[in-house]
Amino acid sequence: MLELRPGCECCDRDLPPDGLGAFICSFECTFCEDCAQRKLGGSCPNCGGELVPRPRRPASKLTAHPPSQQRTHKPAGCAASP
Repeated sequence: MLELRPGCECCDRDLPPDGLGAFICSFECTFCEDCAQRKLGGSCPNCGGELVPRPRRPASKLTAHPPSQQRTHKPAGCAASP
């Protein structure tokens, strides 16, 4: 099950688990749409993997399967990967 991390690693923008606009790589590094597309060019700065839209969890499932509360914010490492 996806962790559904709560914020963008670059800009720390909130990313609701049932909302649009979150992008992830295969390791679940999480970015907002603006950072993923404009700043990072669709590539994860951590692993070089492709950033794709994160699936939304239905609101009816959030109580039994809550999103992660752990934030990862590292703006200094938020440069496009090679």
